[in-house]
Amino acid sequence: MFSIGDFARHGRVSVRMLRHYDAIGLLPPAHVNRSTGHRAYHAAQLARLNRIVALKELGFTLQQVQQILDEGFSAEQLRGMLALRQAELQNRIEADTARLADVRARLQMIEAEGTMPTEEVTIKSLPAVRLAEVSGTARTMDPQSIGPVIQGLYTELSAALERAGVVPVGPATAYYVDSDDGEITTVHAGLPVNVEPDPALEFAVVDLPAVPQAATIVHRGPMDDCLPTYQALLQWMEATGRQPTDTGREVTLACPEDPAGMVTEIQLPVRPG
Repeated sequence: MFSIGDFARHGRVSVRMLRHYDAIGLLPPAHVNRSTGHRAYHAAQLARLNRIVALKELGFTLQQVQQILDEGFSAEQLRGMLALRQAELQNRIEADTARLADVRARLQMIEAEGTMPTEEVTIKSLPAVRLAEVSGTARTMDPQSIGPVIQGLYTELSAALERAGVVPVGPATAYYVDSDDGEITTVHAGLPVNVEPDPALEFAVVDLPAVPQAATIVHRGPMDDCLPTYQALLQWMEATGRQPTDTGREVTLACPEDPAGMVTEIQLPVRPG
């Protein structure tokens, strides 16, 4: 048998925690010396301690932990429960990370209020382009909402082009269309091609018209952080009296494995000045 100190050391928990588990009946010692009150534990009790710690760390309350253990769940059932809770926690982490990224972007915009954008805005014409495209919907125009959708769409489109033996002839071009109520956004992911429309293809073939004038700005880095660049462009347009006339486009100029190295040109059609 092990003293409470040795058992705590081998179980990687504190003596205080073991005393608490004893007090609530979650993990009583195997033996208590009546004269000294010293607690002693069997090595076999480490199995229950491991389950307690794992379930507690995954967010279960001690009351829930006791119910789970007292019902005699098998290791396989526990593994399934832990996997489910792990997935829930991972989703929460991803959601919180996305929320923090949005707050960081909003802070950048707040700090830039009242100043003209330092990024270079260029007015130029855009040629007509024929795209092979697939589309999907995002809940909002927020980059955190659009990002996962557009990544999946480009994976789908690339696979469909490969099956069709079609080779893209230009950089990825994306554009977005809001619903009338503004509740959802249709995401269009396209790649320039030289093919005719064909119902047998797994993708649509669409022609984006030429644009006489567009205000363009280059965004460097992941598109999750593009809001400050978009708002800088809008500030420039307002300061110079430009008005948007149509749906904007995002043209990927560089797409390395590291998203920090991405280069994207944002293009907003404007009335000729």
